[in-house]
Amino acid sequence: MRTVLLMSILANVLAGCASPGSTRTETAAAIDGVLAGGQRSEAHRERDRYRHPKETLLFFGVRPELRIVEVWPGGAGWYTEILAPLVREKGQYYAAQYEADASNEYVTRELARFREKLASRPDLYDRVVVTTLGPSGAAIAPPASADMVVTFRNIHSWMARGWAPQAFAAMYAALKPGGVLGVVEHRGPGGEQDPQARRGYVNEDYAIRMIEAAGFRLAGKSSVNDNPRDTKDYEQGVWTLPPTLRLGTTDRQKYLDIGESDRFTLKFEKPAK
Repeated sequence: MRTVLLMSILANVLAGCASPGSTRTETAAAIDGVLAGGQRSEAHRERDRYRHPKETLLFFGVRPELRIVEVWPGGAGWYTEILAPLVREKGQYYAAQYEADASNEYVTRELARFREKLASRPDLYDRVVVTTLGPSGAAIAPPASADMVVTFRNIHSWMARGWAPQAFAAMYAALKPGGVLGVVEHRGPGGEQDPQARRGYVNEDYAIRMIEAAGFRLAGKSSVNDNPRDTKDYEQGVWTLPPTLRLGTTDRQKYLDIGESDRFTLKFEKPAK
C-alpha cells in the first residue's frame, strides 16, 4: 500500500514538472518583449502598423519552443529580428535564404547584408541556422523536422521564376505531419491571374489552390493584414506603395496615405499521418 502511495505521489510530481508548452498569453508577452527589443530599428518598428507581427504570429500559432523555418527573410531580416530571439532558448530558427548567385548583384548584396545582421548580435542570432530555397532543390530543413514554416510576401517572386510549386514542395517536405505553414502575400484584385505575377499581386484563391496542390490543407484565414485602401491598379504594381515607393516623389503622399499593400494571411496544415 505504501509503495502504491509513493508511486502515486511521484507520478503527480512528474506531471507537475512536465512542460505543456507556452500558453497564448505567455507567447503574446514574449512577442511584446521581442518587439520592444533594441535589435529593431525605428524604421522597422514603424512598419509594425502595416504588418501586425504580433497578431500575425499568434494567428499562425507561433510559440517560443517551436522549430520554425522562415523562407526568404531577405537581407533586412525583418521577421528574423522577431522570430530568432523569440525561439532562441527553447526552439530553433532556420532562415531559408536565396541561393547564392554571383551573377545576381541583388542576391549577392542581400545575402551579405543578412550575414552582417546575424554577426552584429551574436547574443540573439548565434543559433540561427541558414539554409537555402532555390531551384537546386536543397532542403530548407531536415525532412519532417519543422513545427512551422512561415513566409512573407514571396509567392509572387517564386511565380516570376517559374518554380512556386517546387517552393511549396520543399516546405511540405520540411514540416512534421501536423505542422503549420503560415503565408502572407499581396492580395490580387481577382479575375485572371498572371502566372508570373508581374505586378506583385497574387489572387487569394489562386494561392490556395497552388498550396493545396502541394498537399497542404487550409486551416484558417485572418483579416489582420487587409488594407481596403489598396486599389491594386498601379502601373508600377505593388512596388508603387511603401516601402518601395517606386515613383519617388510623384504622388508620394497619396501612396503613403494608402500604406503598404492589401495582404491575405493564411494558415495551412500538413495532414497528420
